Amino acid sequence: MFFLRSIALLLFLMCVSAGAGYIVKSRLPEHHRSRDSITLVQLGVSLLATFTAIVLGLLTTSVKSAYDAAYAARGTEAAAFAQLDQCLRAYGPETASIREQLQSEVGAIIARAWPDEPPPSNVRYPNTSHMAQMGESSALGAILQQAHRDLVALSPTDRADEMILNDCNQQFSGLLRSRWAVIQGERPSISTPFYWVLVFWLIILFATLGLCAPPDALAIIVIALTAISITGAVYVILDLDLPYHGLFNVPSTAMRNALDDMTR
Repeated sequence: MFFLRSIALLLFLMCVSAGAGYIVKSRLPEHHRSRDSITLVQLGVSLLATFTAIVLGLLTTSVKSAYDAAYAARGTEAAAFAQLDQCLRAYGPETASIREQLQSEVGAIIARAWPDEPPPSNVRYPNTSHMAQMGESSALGAILQQAHRDLVALSPTDRADEMILNDCNQQFSGLLRSRWAVIQGERPSISTPFYWVLVFWLIILFATLGLCAPPDALAIIVIALTAISITGAVYVILDLDLPYHGLFNVPSTAMRNALDDMTR
């Protein structure tokens, strides 16, 4: 809700600043509206527009890269769960409790990260309603710690089991690394102060556009469409910066496929 309100506020402020610039222009003395003054204002608009375009382009590239990294990290984590389950299954029935813990972990991850989607129904997992959607969870971390302790406590009976167990331990370490990569990728990269600085730049830009706008309906339409377009670009940037919220949401497909593979 705050996200949508900030976007609506941005659109409102840009339109108001353009209107304020137009009103100020209509009340300026004639000598302030000379050709040289208008040329200078147009030059300022060009500089502001170029600078804003560069900043928006860099932000779009940055958040798109971060989103792609978060998407890939979630897929890597899902693959790590599925591969570790296959390794435990190859070791033997002694790992049944460990596999159940991992299945519980994956089910809780799905229910927590995608609360608006149907929760997993084929596994038992902790209640996630009190957990934050993003970041580290002590409850989910405890499940993995217990699974790791149980894995270390296994005693192989022959050389083949020992080799499989070593492989499982290595895969468990890889799973922990992929888990932390996902947690790090959930954090937004655009700070709130920087966002409001960007809003301030856009307000100045549209106020300057109002100073240059001729008194006709076409100018009003162009300014309004420009404000809507920039608002849409900022919306995409902010949405991509939160990979588990909004329109561009990292899908749960990889984790659900991994859970289906683990429960077969």
